[in-house]
Amino acid sequence: MRRSLKIRSQKGFAAGLLYMVVGASVSYVSTGYTMGTAARMGPGYFPFWLGIILAVIGVIVLLQSLRISAERDTIPHLDMRTTVWVLGSVVLFGLLLRPLGLALSLVLMVILASMASHEFGWKGAVLNALLLLSISLGAFIYGLNLQLPVWPSFIE
Repeated sequence: MRRSLKIRSQKGFAAGLLYMVVGASVSYVSTGYTMGTAARMGPGYFPFWLGIILAVIGVIVLLQSLRISAERDTIPHLDMRTTVWVLGSVVLFGLLLRPLGLALSLVLMVILASMASHEFGWKGAVLNALLLLSISLGAFIYGLNLQLPVWPSFIE
C-alpha cells in the first residue's frame, strides 16, 4: 500500500513555510556581518543562529501539518476589512509618531486596530491601549532610554 503526503493542516503548513523562509533569509543576510565565535560574538552571530532556530521550528511545524493525526483546517480567505484596519493603523502610527508622540499615536493605533475585530469593544480597546502604553513607556523610554517623543510636539 502506497502512502502519499497530504497537507492536513493548511494553517500549520503555511506557518511552517513562512518560518522557514524568514529564518533562512535572516541567516543569509546575517552572513554579511562579522560572525565571531561563541566566546566573542560578532554582530552576525546572534541573528544567524536565531534564523537557523526559526527555520528548524518551521520544519517541525510543517512536518506536523502533514501527520495523519493533525487537525484538518483550511486557510480562510483574506478579509480585506480586517487587513485595512490593522495595516492602516500601523502606517498611521508611523506617520503620527513624531507629531503626536508615543502616547497618543500608540493609543490611536490600538483603538483603530481593535476595530478590525468582530468582537470590538471600546472598554477592552482602551484597556489594551493603556496596558501597551505603560509597557512601551517602561521598556523603551525608561528602560532603554530611547529618544522618542512621548507627548505631542506642541505640548513639549
